[in-house]
Amino acid sequence: MTAAAINRLGLVVVALLTLAAPWFLPLLVDGFWVDIYAEMLIWSLLAASVNLLFGYVGLLSFGQALFFGMGMYGVAIGVAKLGLGFWPAFGLGVVMATAMALVAGALAVRLTWHYFAIITVVFSLIFYFAALSWKPLTGGDDGLSFTMPPIVSIGEWELSLTDPTVQYYFIIAIVGVCYALMGVILKSPLGAAFRAVKENDHRAALIGLNVYLIRLTAFVIAGFIAGTAGALFAFFGRYASASYMFYHVSGEAVVWAIIGGAGTLLGPVVGTSLLIVLREELSHAWEHYLILVGIIVILVVIFAPKGLGGLWQALVRRIARPETPPPSTDAKGEDLP
Repeated sequence: MTAAAINRLGLVVVALLTLAAPWFLPLLVDGFWVDIYAEMLIWSLLAASVNLLFGYVGLLSFGQALFFGMGMYGVAIGVAKLGLGFWPAFGLGVVMATAMALVAGALAVRLTWHYFAIITVVFSLIFYFAALSWKPLTGGDDGLSFTMPPIVSIGEWELSLTDPTVQYYFIIAIVGVCYALMGVILKSPLGAAFRAVKENDHRAALIGLNVYLIRLTAFVIAGFIAGTAGALFAFFGRYASASYMFYHVSGEAVVWAIIGGAGTLLGPVVGTSLLIVLREELSHAWEHYLILVGIIVILVVIFAPKGLGGLWQALVRRIARPETPPPSTDAKGEDLP
């Protein structure tokens, strides 16, 4: 079996397990893990937004929590303050996050290396304190809760996320669409431009690429992905809080992306899932479980510098059958010896 076939088989198995999780997880462990699994998928989108910037464009952002929080507040303010329905509130959250990414990115992507990381943290802190101070709109320290509006309402029949099964499949549908969108972008000429800028921005500029515009485009797409995750998390928890805009949330997303494998599409899912499962399991056994989580993270970084995604690819290459190259032909269309 070739490496591509093994990867496709692994993807199909993971997809089937994800679809069947509401049935087999309560039988194997506990129904509680269905919600944890849904939460992993949402957080993996935040890690994916970090991965898009760091793994493909070479920009390390510690401010993605700002766009996650914007997505949350867009939904909560839309429902609780403006009386919007489900889809308009969802759209408001995503638009607010994307617009904020456009404004912040217009300034931030002019910088690189630690200057870029610092300015993203500063943006995150500014709006974190603004959310805490603007209590009539955001609820301040208490956050802003809301009543879940229905997704669809026809007469007396309603489809709502208050049904745990509907909520689970809605989350995996939105998360799946976001990953499919990122997959299409990364395989397109725009994705190639991202990688060219990451490898050498001076050479990219010499061949005619607009480095500033490419970085800004990546920043806005990453803000859209993080905002979608925030909007989903607001519906998941039925509230929004400024604490999710703080930069330590961005730091966790950076760790998830690096552990999973920066520069791989599904690496953030793996890293986020592993660390959240460890957190949930170890927190029941030891009060200072974060020390163990930190040790595990250090070991992964030392022994698997390309993350768990890189470890998987190395394993697949070791066990896979070499792919047969397509037959070559000469200029006359005849097979070469």
